[in-house]
Amino acid sequence: MTDTRLRKIIHVDMDMFYAAVEIHDRPELKGRPLVVGGKPNTRSVVTTASYEARRFGIKSGMSCAEARKRCPQCLFIPPDFPKYYLVSEQIRRIFFAYTDLVEAVSLDEAYLDVTVNKLNQPSATRIAQEIKRRIRAETGLTASAGVAPNMFVAKIASEHNKPDGLCVVRPEQVLTFIRDLPVIRIPGIGQKTDQRLGELGIRTVTDLAARPLDFLRDHFGKFGDYLHDIARGIDERPVTPDWERKSLGVEETFAEDTVDLRFLNDFLLDSCRRVFTDLSGEGKKARTVTLKIKYHDFHSITRRLTREKYFSSANEVFDLVRELLARTEAGSRPIRLAGVALSGFDEKTVPAPTPTIGPLFKSGSDTDRPA
Repeated sequence: MTDTRLRKIIHVDMDMFYAAVEIHDRPELKGRPLVVGGKPNTRSVVTTASYEARRFGIKSGMSCAEARKRCPQCLFIPPDFPKYYLVSEQIRRIFFAYTDLVEAVSLDEAYLDVTVNKLNQPSATRIAQEIKRRIRAETGLTASAGVAPNMFVAKIASEHNKPDGLCVVRPEQVLTFIRDLPVIRIPGIGQKTDQRLGELGIRTVTDLAARPLDFLRDHFGKFGDYLHDIARGIDERPVTPDWERKSLGVEETFAEDTVDLRFLNDFLLDSCRRVFTDLSGEGKKARTVTLKIKYHDFHSITRRLTREKYFSSANEVFDLVRELLARTEAGSRPIRLAGVALSGFDEKTVPAPTPTIGPLFKSGSDTDRPA
């Protein structure tokens, strides 16, 4: 097994991916505040926003209605996930030119373990630079990358110099790099946990590292072990290639805990569409759906249903997800994270669409026009 202290991990995060694809497809949108999401007169949520829109405080997971309030002149474009999938596949093929240890977190984000790589290149920094160059040359889009000895630090590093950034954190620099980080930047820490940590006088990673393990366990249970390790720059999770996975899914931690059932249903419908698009794009069929819920106190549950026939549409998936949601405490107990996954794949898959390698194609469909 690879020594985790000597690993070379790259986290690649596309810059405002869905919005960037739309802007590349229609350059007249460049420089304008833009949201990819539902119509602003619905409870749909923001999938992504351009940097011009983010200046108004608009961010992923926010209701489109709230986004319109913050920026009345903002353009709203419905998401075109089949198009985004094809572009994502272009990018993923670039990753596999360097390593087979690629863990795709979503269509626009992935971890790569290049400790041992196909080019026998000892410098992870040079690999990251080359990946960024190829992404721009082959898709016209920009990516930010973080290089570090583990997944947690690489993720934080990729956010450090956005957009089109590159941040390298060497093993001896890890503790210095993360010590002033606000604890809310740690994956898994939301508004409620951040508030609890603040009440305990813990505002930065340095504050967190000063607390003994027993103290963190007393206040946060098993989650305290995670906090204790992360505060010391320890993250031994391996990069798991997604071609080994037995399910396809998406999940998201909300900006604020919610009991709003309309918001949850809108989010889950969008999630079902995204997962079903990924499923179809990979040429798979599935007949099991799993709903994941994490409550405000970090207690997680899953609910699962399996059909005799394979799903033929996202709406069929969502019909079962609504049944599963009714078997939770949604609506009465605050929820901080929700997700949907499909599994029970057919062994005989249908051919997936061949990614277009080269410049992004022009869609020209009505769904790509600003709402």
